[in-house]
Formats: sequence, structure tokens, C-alpha cells
Amino acid sequence: MTMQNIHALDISYCETFSRKIDKPWGILFYNENQPNYYDANHARIMNACEDPQKVVEETTIFYQSKNIVPRFYIYDLVNQQNLLSELKLRNFKYEEMISPVQLWNNRDINIPPNPMVTIEIVTDENYKEALEIEGSIKEFGGIEVMEKVFEEQFNHPAFTHYLLRYDGMACSTACIFEDGNQARMESVATLEAFRGKGLIGQIIDYIQQEIKKKGIEMLWVLPINEAIEKVYQKYGFETVEKYISGHAFLSGKSIKEIQG
Repeated sequence: MTMQNIHALDISYCETFSRKIDKPWGILFYNENQPNYYDANHARIMNACEDPQKVVEETTIFYQSKNIVPRFYIYDLVNQQNLLSELKLRNFKYEEMISPVQLWNNRDINIPPNPMVTIEIVTDENYKEALEIEGSIKEFGGIEVMEKVFEEQFNHPAFTHYLLRYDGMACSTACIFEDGNQARMESVATLEAFRGKGLIGQIIDYIQQEIKKKGIEMLWVLPINEAIEKVYQKYGFETVEKYISGHAFLSGKSIKEIQG
């Protein structure tokens, strides 16, 4: 049930900034206004691919017709060897990633309040400050990618963005994406000059209390690596799954290169 929940949430998340075309073999996501944002432009294959040659050809033609780099997010790798062989024949680059999935245990973490800290919802008035923080984080893809992503998320009713100030200075952000009785915490970031002050704990605790008020039953995070996984564990997030996924792409940088 865990992976069904997280896949459903992830698909709903991608639909907020990308168009979706359902195929018998999977999903095509695309957004011609954000061609370099991988999550908005990929073919997602979650089950064993029965006709890899046709799928790769169809996907490649589709994205190239829109001047977008063809790419695949691939799951259930044990049963995808024929697809992976076909991608290799067609000169796709390939990487595999271990992806932790964490769920909040719904217990208060009791972070002591810091009188230097205030947290507010992002509005038109503080929009630019929040964007500058997220745009400065290279793991998010930098300002080029984040400027359009942030705009689309900000204008979508399923997202709520938060801005933390330390002594009046805007320095941390985070957001939640709501989908039914589930939510996903995203874009947790702190400017380098303000790290080491426990600000991540402050904003996570604030969001957890907001989630409780909304009556949301499950709060998920998808840390990008095991180091960040350990950080979230300190704040009540328990690793419920670790799955291996594949990323195949015809050109450009790998996800690992972007994340550093």
C-alpha cells in the first residue's frame, strides 16, 4: 500500500506543473514552458514494459517533436531488463538511484521556540524573497529552473509555501502539497549563511502543526539522499520504503550531477 500511496501522490504532484497523457504502458508528462525541468518532462513506466521498442520510439518522437530531451523514469527495475537493453541500443544515458520514502509518525517533536524566528505564509508581498532562497539551492536546479516552477506552484491551490525569518532576515523556505488526506513536504531550504542554527527543525515543526490543524493523515517526504534522510529522522519522519528507480535520458545532465 505504501508505494501505491506515494506513486498516486507523486503523479498528482507532477500534474500541478505538467500536462499528463495516459498510455497503455505508462504516462507522458510534458511542459513546453519548462523544458529543462525533469519532473515536468518524462515518460513514467511503473510496470514491466511489454513492447520496449515501440515505447521508446513513441516516446522519443513525442518529446523531440516538442524540442524536449526524451527521458524516462523507470520503476520495477527487476522486470525492466528488455526496456533497459532497448534504451542502451538507442544511446540513452542511464543512472539508478536509491530513493528513501519517509512518513511522519504524527508525534510532536517539541522544538523549543526561538524568539529570533518568525514563520509566515508566502504571499505576493514576500514572493521574491522566497524565490531567491529556493533559486539559490543548486540541488533544486538553480534560479533558471525554479523561477517558473515556483510561479506555477505558488498559483496552484494545492500548494502552501512558508518563509522563515531569522532576526527579520528571510533565510528558509518549505512548502506542502496537499492531495486528499495526504500531503508532501517539498522545497525545504536554508541559505548557507544561516545553516547550523536549527532553522530546519523550526519550519518542519511549524508545518507539522499546520498539517494537524488541517486534519491531514499522512505527511510524506522524499529525501534525495541518505544524509538528508537522517536529518528528517530527527524530526519524526520514519523510513517506510527504499526503492531503486532508473533515469534514462538522451542528453544533458544526470539527476546525480544536478544534485551534486
